[in-house]
Amino acid sequence: MLKTRASRDFWLLAFTALLVIGAGLGLRDPWPADEPRFALVAKQMVESGDWLFPHRGVELYSDKPPMLMWLQAAAYTVLREWRIAFLLPSLLASLGTLWCVYDLGRRLWTRRVGLYAAWALLFALQFVYQSKKAQIDPLVTFWITLANYGLLRHLLLGPNWKMWWLGWFAAGLGTVTKGVGVLALVMVVPALFAVWRDWPRVRLHARDARFWLAPLAFAAAAALWLVPMLSAALSHPDPAYRAYLDDILFNQTANRYARSWDHAQPPWYFLGVMLTMWLPPMLALPWALPAWKRRLQRRDARYLLPLAWWLLLIVFFSIPSGKRDVYIMPALPMACLALAPLLPGIVRKLWLQRLAISFAVLIAGASLLIGLTLLFGDTAFERRLVEQRGFSSGAQALAWLLAAIGAWGAGSLLWFGRRRAVAAMLSTLAGLWVLYGVVGYPLLNPSSSARELMENAARRIGPHSQLALVAWKEQNLLMSVPMATTFGFVMPWPEQLRRGIEWQKQAPQTRWLLVQEPALGHCVDRAKAELAGLSNRRRWWLVPAAAIVPGCIPETSDTSGNAVDVDPE
Repeated sequence: MLKTRASRDFWLLAFTALLVIGAGLGLRDPWPADEPRFALVAKQMVESGDWLFPHRGVELYSDKPPMLMWLQAAAYTVLREWRIAFLLPSLLASLGTLWCVYDLGRRLWTRRVGLYAAWALLFALQFVYQSKKAQIDPLVTFWITLANYGLLRHLLLGPNWKMWWLGWFAAGLGTVTKGVGVLALVMVVPALFAVWRDWPRVRLHARDARFWLAPLAFAAAAALWLVPMLSAALSHPDPAYRAYLDDILFNQTANRYARSWDHAQPPWYFLGVMLTMWLPPMLALPWALPAWKRRLQRRDARYLLPLAWWLLLIVFFSIPSGKRDVYIMPALPMACLALAPLLPGIVRKLWLQRLAISFAVLIAGASLLIGLTLLFGDTAFERRLVEQRGFSSGAQALAWLLAAIGAWGAGSLLWFGRRRAVAAMLSTLAGLWVLYGVVGYPLLNPSSSARELMENAARRIGPHSQLALVAWKEQNLLMSVPMATTFGFVMPWPEQLRRGIEWQKQAPQTRWLLVQEPALGHCVDRAKAELAGLSNRRRWWLVPAAAIVPGCIPETSDTSGNAVDVDPE
């Protein structure tokens, strides 16, 4: 009976995770800001056969290592469907993260604790939101959690040399996914403290020669990418490849940390992130804090290592001025692991149940209220939605979606009642994420992905004409069929327009330019150009050769921005 129940509980967790995170898979294209960039790089890898050096259009893309793009390209090679392939790595990585947390909780405490840890992580707002996106953060979170998994199994349950090496190898893979993957190894710091203070359970086993093989595992994982990339770049005659090395190895790592150039936030920024984006698990924090204190006073290293690592990660990312909420997402699995042994007692407390009910009521009530207001209230919001976002479906469909989310939440509250407040809250959140994926994806996709804009442009110019992009975004090139001509991405917009005009002159009857409005400048006669549409809060114009002012040369003052501006999404 115990085995049957344990199996049933695990598969319920697995099914729910697949449903919540995977809902909507295949129903949308990549959305800004980052998704189209990575999908475009992956698509160009498949089409060009060059998987070693990522390209964005005609330029090398050096902002991030290619791990995520490799996995997306590999998924497409197998499935031959980009709408599934670009999201599949995030889905699998998130499921893998959940399994690591579940299995760690099971091994360090009990199977029940493992289930609580995984359930807490599954419904944390930031985890689900990011898991449903094709960004690097779910993947690097998996590698870091897998590294923590291996390290903790050795440090607390060892010696286990395979797990010790696995931890370092996973940290190496995390590092070549995103530089912060190396932070998984910071777990050794609280372990050293525990050994120094002679805490029970913690052992490094450093006298064994196998202990010192771990850095080789880290180096081997990093070398899978670094060795062929360095060899090819250093031997390449084009200086752009040396610039690629300098940017990805130094500027995008150490320099970006030491001299943050964007997303400036105060030192306490991550406290607000944890208290909001880590809900609902953080609802248990008022009871968890004193409980953690008592367990640390008892010298229980099962709490010390994940809690201290969580704290060190927060301190590390709080030092530079540039901060984003996703930076601390890799700490969330360890936070849920440390919280899980306390949850069976905490969820029975009256005030926790009241907080859970209040949270569910807030989600359901806000969704229902906004949905009904859009359906029966002022239409000004609907007009703004169409004008600013090019949302062709109007606000009515969005209103029905919000109303459905609110109705599901209300039904969950009535079904489970106050005595099962936590179940009501989880059901409300599950309905929110499933409806968002299954209904929201198709609803928002035409305008959010630039698909509608690019399809309209293709129909307008006809199948026998060619299109080039000026002041473009990755979603424009990704959604163009066949792939449009570009003249660089980081290149200043006036230079892109100048090259576009020269390209158009070669076949003025069949070549068109698609130009973002701020880049039109004084060289384009808008009376002869055509408004192509709105996408991602931007206006785009189709420019025939007849709309170019004869003899005009684009100037730097013609634009109000440049090609590397921050996407509003």
